[in-house]
Amino acid sequence: MLQYPELPLESPLIDVELPDPRGGRYRLSQFTEPLLAVVFMCNHCPYVKGSIRELVQLAESYRGQVAFVGINPNDWERYPEDSPEGMVAFAKEHGIFFPYLVDETQEVAKAYRATRTPEVFLFDERRLLRYHGRINDNPKFPDQVQSHDLKAAIEALLQGQDPPLKEAPALGCSIKWRPGNEPEVKIG
Repeated sequence: MLQYPELPLESPLIDVELPDPRGGRYRLSQFTEPLLAVVFMCNHCPYVKGSIRELVQLAESYRGQVAFVGINPNDWERYPEDSPEGMVAFAKEHGIFFPYLVDETQEVAKAYRATRTPEVFLFDERRLLRYHGRINDNPKFPDQVQSHDLKAAIEALLQGQDPPLKEAPALGCSIKWRPGNEPEVKIG
């Protein structure tokens, strides 16, 4: 079976600077909220579309406590809906008010070892990775969600506790790598 290596828990924040589609630039270390949620996402994936309402609600509910940053690593030449222009429209349609950034080279997704959209990396106040995985257990069908894993991780960390689940496999579409840009895999 082919596997991508995962970013280990307790890894420090991989600090990068990326543009948004409107010409702004954001560095991950600039956010001062106690927690930072880095979310690899895109516009066309049905799993992102099914969980975006919950993600935006979490960002609103925890404003000032958790900084949310969306990152789109997808190849928009093959998936035009994921273009920067599409990101602007998607953000407007879904009320995304947090930064939604473009990873045009796909190097950030590779550095984080992200493989799916949506896929969450939640860092604590020391900017160490404390939760990695999914938003919930049924991102494609929001009315069937049983387990709100990201929310549970946020709540625990804000109370100074370990998340009930530290890793929950991301459920979603594979990142759409540019041809020849796929990350190395290991056979295991």
